[in-house]
Amino acid sequence: MKKTELNKNFLRFGYYASIVTAVLTILTFTIAILTPPLSGPFCTTGGFVYPFYDIAGRFPRDYYWMYPAMILSAAFLVMIICIYQTAKKDKKHFGLISVSFAIMATIVLIVDYFLQVSVIQPSILAGETDGVSILSQFNPHGVFIALEEIGFIFMNISLFALIPVFPERNIYQKAVRWVSFIGFVLIIISFTLISLIFGINREYRFEVAAISITWLELIILGLLYSRYFKKLIICPGGKSKSIIS
Repeated sequence: MKKTELNKNFLRFGYYASIVTAVLTILTFTIAILTPPLSGPFCTTGGFVYPFYDIAGRFPRDYYWMYPAMILSAAFLVMIICIYQTAKKDKKHFGLISVSFAIMATIVLIVDYFLQVSVIQPSILAGETDGVSILSQFNPHGVFIALEEIGFIFMNISLFALIPVFPERNIYQKAVRWVSFIGFVLIIISFTLISLIFGINREYRFEVAAISITWLELIILGLLYSRYFKKLIICPGGKSKSIIS
């Protein structure tokens, strides 16, 4: 197989990774929205309170969204690696920074979700409640929330770091730069405002903001990245030296 054919196959892989990321984000976001908060500041009913031992009735309903979220996290990492591979040599270091934060985000989020579905659920159902309270997603200031916050901050930084990789050559690349920049700014503003207003008692307010901002960003960027890869596929030759020049 020729080098050009291999390169085009890779670009198609990046194209589908971007599409899959956007679709999985929409699916995960939809399921998460349809899962009402049953503790903390956004709970509109009686909800659950510490030590959260009575959450067994919410299995598996409140955990459905975590399964596509884990696959989404992995798809996101693959997409970022594909974009890194298309970067020009003088922009590779920005791509590497993006990949590094994407790896950290993916590991943190997958571990966070996997603990919920593989540790919290069976532990509660078996009556083994030691240590569950601090790990449960129903704890508005527990480990789960903290890991999600840092995971989505890393994900947002990863997207932000890619901005220099995309020169402002056309409307799509300009859109990528602006969406990445606006998402990063919104994360900073939301964290700052929520921290100033609520201090250490912000509970999951910032987590909700970070998820909403980053997932909306991922939906838009996933579609824009797919357009980017598609354009490279139809580019004459498809050689790496002409990828974003």
